Amino acid sequence: MKQVLQNFRSGELSVQDVALPVLRPGGVLVRTSFSLISAGTERSTVETARHSLVGKAISRPDLVNQVIDTLKREGLASAYQKVRSRLNQVKPLGYSTSGIVVAVAEGAEEFRVGDRVACAGAGFASHAETNFVPVNLCGRVPEHVSLEAACYTTVGAIALHGIRQSDARVGEVVAVIGLGLVGQLTVQLLRAAGCQVVGFDPDPEAGRMAALCGADATSNLPDDVVEKCRELSGGRGADCILITAGTKSNQPVELAAELARDRARVIVVGLVGMDLPRHLYYEKELEVKVSRSYGPGRYDPVYEEKGIDYPVGYVRWTEKRNMEAFLSLVGQGKVKPGMLTTHQFRIEQAAEAYNVIMGKPAPEGDAGASNESRASVDQSELDRRHTGGYRCGVVLAYPDSGAAIASKVVNTSARKPATGGQIGVGFIGAGNFARGVLLPAIAKHRNVKLTGVASSTGVSSKNTAEQFGFAYTTSDYLEVVDDPSTTCVFVATRHDAHARIAAECLKRGKSVYVEKPLAMTEEGLREVIDCGSSGPGHLFVGYNRRFSPLGVALKKKFTGRTGSMSIIYRINAGRLPADHWALDPDQGGGRIVGECCHFVDFVQYLTDSAPVSVCAEGVPAAAASGASDDSCTISLRMADGSIASIAYYASGDPSIGKELVEVYSDGSIATIDDFRSGEHVRAGKSAKLGSGHQDKGHAGEIAAFLDAVSGKSGSPFTLESLAATTLTTFAINESLRASESKVIDVHGFLRQD
Repeated sequence: MKQVLQNFRSGELSVQDVALPVLRPGGVLVRTSFSLISAGTERSTVETARHSLVGKAISRPDLVNQVIDTLKREGLASAYQKVRSRLNQVKPLGYSTSGIVVAVAEGAEEFRVGDRVACAGAGFASHAETNFVPVNLCGRVPEHVSLEAACYTTVGAIALHGIRQSDARVGEVVAVIGLGLVGQLTVQLLRAAGCQVVGFDPDPEAGRMAALCGADATSNLPDDVVEKCRELSGGRGADCILITAGTKSNQPVELAAELARDRARVIVVGLVGMDLPRHLYYEKELEVKVSRSYGPGRYDPVYEEKGIDYPVGYVRWTEKRNMEAFLSLVGQGKVKPGMLTTHQFRIEQAAEAYNVIMGKPAPEGDAGASNESRASVDQSELDRRHTGGYRCGVVLAYPDSGAAIASKVVNTSARKPATGGQIGVGFIGAGNFARGVLLPAIAKHRNVKLTGVASSTGVSSKNTAEQFGFAYTTSDYLEVVDDPSTTCVFVATRHDAHARIAAECLKRGKSVYVEKPLAMTEEGLREVIDCGSSGPGHLFVGYNRRFSPLGVALKKKFTGRTGSMSIIYRINAGRLPADHWALDPDQGGGRIVGECCHFVDFVQYLTDSAPVSVCAEGVPAAAASGASDDSCTISLRMADGSIASIAYYASGDPSIGKELVEVYSDGSIATIDDFRSGEHVRAGKSAKLGSGHQDKGHAGEIAAFLDAVSGKSGSPFTLESLAATTLTTFAINESLRASESKVIDVHGFLRQD
């Protein structure tokens, strides 16, 4: 399917073929009819991408700080690889569309195939022929509303939420500063609500448009608009002021104070400078409020991605209900968004459309104003507006050819076909870890051919395919699993899909590398272990620490030991945001299952022994800070009599190294400091370990996996050890809940198979 993408490194914008998105629970697939280009938000995005590297750094200091942190923690090579991977990506654009539902998943049954809907959300309502959209980001389009008008719904909901925040009442005088898309729709909505409206924008054409939208007075001069506001309000000033401008300047908030009456309300909707002039705001005792996007639910993944609605009795106007209210007003003819369309292009002309919002003249082939605009404004006004360079609503149209959209796209820049003896490697999941860690290590092996890469979105798989040379991209992971040219599969999806996909691979005789964890439930673990024991394929899990040079060197120091080991493994894990997917019980399973499995496996590796019991104690939720603390202390007893204490702490300073390992046995001590350096002390003599360069074993693990797949060596993992690690993480969680020790019976689990 066609989608508008922008290269983050070069800033180049193009329409490219990508794989169809995956239909997931809680959402629908929508065949796009129209999408709206936001001349404010999207112009800023495009401008940032077209900056030089220095310009990007200046505009995004948060990303620069992330790079510096990575450099400190992981070294220059890792930081460079992550920056390179990020810059080489193409990004989807768009967040306001309309179209026809073509598929409905479980949890989205309020819609049916054939329904006309308006869609919202960056990453969901993209400029693409087909989008997957969660149920709470879709609104049904009323019968008498055109899909062309409905593509304005997201921006309309933003304007409507700003008005709700302002508490504007019938008969009040309301000033709107900034008459772009949001401002123009705000004017129309305020008029529909019975308010008197004063509009300001430096562009006179924007003021003319606002007058057509129903503004009682407009001006492009600050002093003039203040005077007009006083005239309209009987000398009192505006009851509330909505700032819908987009500028780094502080002028809008200064002008708002001039326009305001005593104790008026100022609502900031747009991205503007907010250095409030205290004397003006103090003297009038102005109330200031920032309006966040298009309503309650925005930025809440439980609402937006999982479809869990807020009860109407507690939250009357969510973002979805704001979308529906806007569409209702359009259906009643009280709001006419289509009259704002100054330019319309076909999807193939997206690059030209973006040039228009960047200020360049419209090319031949621009369809000009929409049908609704033609019906609302006389032709002379349309001609003057269009040829005069004014731009407001720029719309992309998607003609339906009737042809089916393929889920698989061939990569024309792929590497040459495989030669004899090469290992066909497929990938399922194309996130940051896959691109930044796994694939760079795989690319170093000459005997590898990259076959297909599958992901839930066509953009991420396209990024990966072009960066590393996969033969094709697909949204159907079974295309990769069933491909006869694929010898082994790497599974790097979110955690909830690991066991199911690994089992599918093993059933087909493929070797499979699964990023940790192997499974999130005993049922999933049983299925994948059973498939691993009955087929020819190798099963690897991403427990890379055992392949690190320091891990291997430390274990050699205890070769031939006669006594048990005592191990202390301290992890300075750091906190995750409360809404991080890894903490989601459905997708990530929490940090014990998702990350502590690493450390359990490393203890197994060092001791050559499986855990037999565990006792864990955690830190109570930190109610005062509003965040949970994942810190816990885990005590393991191993089958050979060794003991291990895994101290997993989330509340420390991230500038300190993440991992510290201490091993005591046979009168000697060995340490590993963040897998950079180590030391072995015996009989008073110290021997340094490591080179000072951090290596957590990813490259070593991938080399071992490919060697096993090619038959050069056996697998370093046994199914018993893999099952033991996962069962131990389950037992840790049980121990934390019950505050008691738990027995781990891996042999009993395997016998049940």
